[in-house]
Amino acid sequence: MVIEMRTYKTRPGLRAEFLQIFRLKSVPAHEAIGMRILGPFLSLEDPDTFFFMRGFPDIASREPMKAKFYEGEIWKRELEKALMPMLDRFDVVVVDDPEERICW
Repeated sequence: MVIEMRTYKTRPGLRAEFLQIFRLKSVPAHEAIGMRILGPFLSLEDPDTFFFMRGFPDIASREPMKAKFYEGEIWKRELEKALMPMLDRFDVVVVDDPEERICW
């Protein structure tokens, strides 16, 4: 399994609003495509930061699955406009979990 370790920092005070949309709309859209989401995990040190993992079956499926999400109706019609202005920045690290130790 290939996993993106994602760190998001929202603009001040917008984490709760971002996460409400993320949980209700973005996570189901990811899972409908076959991506797995683990999290979000809230930073205890920064009220505007959270983390989550996005899982793919393998490296070959990562780009096509991402394209399906980001070229899809829900992202283009709704999520991009709602979520991107709330973000200050985000970072992604791609890792391999060859033994599939992470339980979803």
